[in-house]
Amino acid sequence: MNINRETRDFAAAEASDQSRPSVGAHLLRCDETFEALGSSKDGISSEDAKSRLDRYGPNQLREQKSTTAWMRLLLQFHNPLIYVLLATAAATGVLQHWVDTGVILGVVMINAIIGFIQESKAEQAIESLKEMLAPLAVVIRDGTKTQLPATELVPGDLVLIEGGDKVPADLRLTRVKNLQIDEAPLTGESMPVAKAVEELQGDVPLGDRINLVFAGTLATNGTAAGVVVATGDDTQIGQIAGMLHEVEGVDTPLIRRLTSFSMVITVVIILFCIFVFLVGVFTGEEAVDMLMAAVALAVSAIPEGLPAIMTITLAIGVKRMAARNAVVRKLPAVETLGSATVICSDKTGTLTRNEMTVTRIVVPDGVYFVTGTGYEPSGAVLDESQRAVELEASPAISELIKAGSLCNDSLWRQKDGKWCIDGDPTEGALLVLAGKFGLSPEAVTRAWPRTDEIPFASELQYMATLHHNHSGHALIHLKGSPEAVLARCAHEWSSGSPLDIATWQEAANKMAAEGLRVLAVAEKRKPPQETVLEFEDTEKGFDLLGLVGMTDPPRQEAMDAVEKCHAAGIRVKMITGDHVATARAVGQQIGLRASEGAMTGGELERLEDADLDQAVDNVDIFARVAPAQKLKIVQSLQRLGHVVAMTGDGVNDAPALKQADIGVAMGITGTDVSKESAEMVLLDDNFASIERAIEEGRTVFNNLKKTIVFILPTNGGECLTLVVALLLGTLLPILPLHILWINLVTTVALAITLAFDPVEQGIMRQPPRDPQAPLIDRGLVWRIVYVSALISLGTFGLFFYELAIGSSLEAARAVAVNAIVFFEVAYVFNSRHLNDSVLNRRGIFGNRIVWWGITAVVVFQVVFTYWPVMNSLFHVAPLNVWMWLRVLGVSLVLMLLVEFEKAIGRRLALRSQPVH
Repeated sequence: MNINRETRDFAAAEASDQSRPSVGAHLLRCDETFEALGSSKDGISSEDAKSRLDRYGPNQLREQKSTTAWMRLLLQFHNPLIYVLLATAAATGVLQHWVDTGVILGVVMINAIIGFIQESKAEQAIESLKEMLAPLAVVIRDGTKTQLPATELVPGDLVLIEGGDKVPADLRLTRVKNLQIDEAPLTGESMPVAKAVEELQGDVPLGDRINLVFAGTLATNGTAAGVVVATGDDTQIGQIAGMLHEVEGVDTPLIRRLTSFSMVITVVIILFCIFVFLVGVFTGEEAVDMLMAAVALAVSAIPEGLPAIMTITLAIGVKRMAARNAVVRKLPAVETLGSATVICSDKTGTLTRNEMTVTRIVVPDGVYFVTGTGYEPSGAVLDESQRAVELEASPAISELIKAGSLCNDSLWRQKDGKWCIDGDPTEGALLVLAGKFGLSPEAVTRAWPRTDEIPFASELQYMATLHHNHSGHALIHLKGSPEAVLARCAHEWSSGSPLDIATWQEAANKMAAEGLRVLAVAEKRKPPQETVLEFEDTEKGFDLLGLVGMTDPPRQEAMDAVEKCHAAGIRVKMITGDHVATARAVGQQIGLRASEGAMTGGELERLEDADLDQAVDNVDIFARVAPAQKLKIVQSLQRLGHVVAMTGDGVNDAPALKQADIGVAMGITGTDVSKESAEMVLLDDNFASIERAIEEGRTVFNNLKKTIVFILPTNGGECLTLVVALLLGTLLPILPLHILWINLVTTVALAITLAFDPVEQGIMRQPPRDPQAPLIDRGLVWRIVYVSALISLGTFGLFFYELAIGSSLEAARAVAVNAIVFFEVAYVFNSRHLNDSVLNRRGIFGNRIVWWGITAVVVFQVVFTYWPVMNSLFHVAPLNVWMWLRVLGVSLVLMLLVEFEKAIGRRLALRSQPVH
């Protein structure tokens, strides 16, 4: 036999250790596949299998090194601010200031431990993929049927599979009987796929390669034999595992901003410390004294509590999201979702209900529309003028519904108060249709018991059942694809008129073009004495009952959520393995803006990067998309500067989930692989939960920004106080230990309260943040400088006033420390709204946790000020009532001055707006 070009290419691939032998297998005939792989219908020999196992390796995924726990702990110290703290700890240690050293190192260790504990578990996606491979396989070797571990399979092995089996490797099918495969985890196809053995032609997408079955998918029905064309890393699942290894998770926008922010802060602090040290030395101060002064300056300038506060703020966001059905596995992902500019969503079960529903009936006397969604028996049938139709008024509909219930293997029942389907969702939709008319499928079956059947087979494209009623009549019911059923019909049922096949096929095509899954239903009489259904009985002579159109309806809450996302400036794109017509119809129903245009994975594959970027930017619907193409779409959006949230539930989604700025997996239908590759898991598989999580994410970012704008002026005020004192050569109002107390105890206690601020009004009517925008903009930088100056001025004024009226140095320093703390108490209210006034009920009492924080700070400061042990440790003395009144009075003035500055900012912003 002459081997054609495809066979030669396939054989060459099989002969090369560097190529995948599965390339082009779907294009070959069965005999060509056997020849290319050196196999036959008797399989390969055991000796040949052993040599191939040595050549190709075991049928399992390669091991990859994972990050050890110790390395993850060490990475917690990989932060510029932490480096500066460690350097200051080393400097104080050299000078034998052990208390300072111990406190600074304690701060560093606490931050590292918090980060280590809160960090999610290491990636386990590859382990989950391994679990998807079947543990055992039934093969033909040496002409004999045998069972062996799936890891020992090699290309050329002939494998037998039946309903309920997990496919152990990628196979080219050579024999099929009613085989259906659930490929949803791999291709996204929502329905089991009927398989065949005939070779295919041309460029066929992965989901349409009906003569191949893939490792890790599940046989739901039928039997088959197939020759192994790929094992281990060469299978489709293996290629996805390879993509997972190659994809490097991207830093979240928050991490990128914080890294940049930390670098700037670190450089400024180091330069400032060097400047102060050199100025002091050149003006005659002792080098050791100036080194300690530089250490004090570094400690004052570094926001030691910021890492812990940010971790806690994110953790609070995690708890809030969990209450809204979104579980966050990686802390920074809380904020990332709030930064999203594009959401790429799967269709089935996320945007839709994953519940097939009949929406249209076409019978000889007209077209009818069915209301109601899901598996609930609620709804009505309307004619073209939208009038309700009673079952008795339309015998054609009544007979069609009866036939759909009888020619049916599914079960419709209530479970835990909820209606559900056991079996094929398409058949289930026909049972629900009967229920909407008040018909019990069980009652219909009792009236017309099934005598025989011909099960659905992919090569037949129909199912037929024979029924006898108790009056001695017999009927054959036929249900299947319009092409298969129409070809077997001679008349229309209700009128008896000859069937116009072209007209009915045109009606079926029109329904399919609207995204509906179309079934044709027919029946014919049979002599009652005959109880066996033969294939010859189904060849001709049927009366067409009509067509049934069904769809997986969109979730109402998903439609509302898409509208809210558009209002928030977020693009929503649908990426599905389903057909183009179905995807386009769903896109129009849920309100995708570019719903007219839709692209297939094959069309994307042919584009260069520049054209791909343009297409991805303009199109919102992508259908028949393969795993590698999903990854390309995400990478293209990221090249365009978008922050991408990607949803998915299958193995095929894992690389794109990992590549996205935030991967969102489905908690109910999602595979372990998708969950381990994602940063967030939706407990209810509902797109609306993503929209709610975005709202929480934006709130988390706002609250983080509030904490930073609150913390930095405290450090700035301390730093400015020390610098001015050093440059003027005066006494230091506060000491390094005082600074650590303020930064780690009182500042943290107050800053954490801002993390509990509720969602601000109108947050989902604002556009997404610019991914390139700095964490702190110019206006807030001015706020930080302004408040730092006020804190420094107030601290200096109160400190030197106390000395001037004869108070001791210890008492004056106690006043200075308490002044900074109560300046913070006043400023925490200012920080609740960065631009709006807080001089109202909502601003003062809108967050009860703030008052709990203030209470804690008051307790801390009473202990600090009056407990002798603390007085001795911190070199301070107790305060009298007049000292407290001065501290509180100046704090109130500071609060009012900040509100005055905010009012000026609002007025200037209003004037700068264009006049319409």
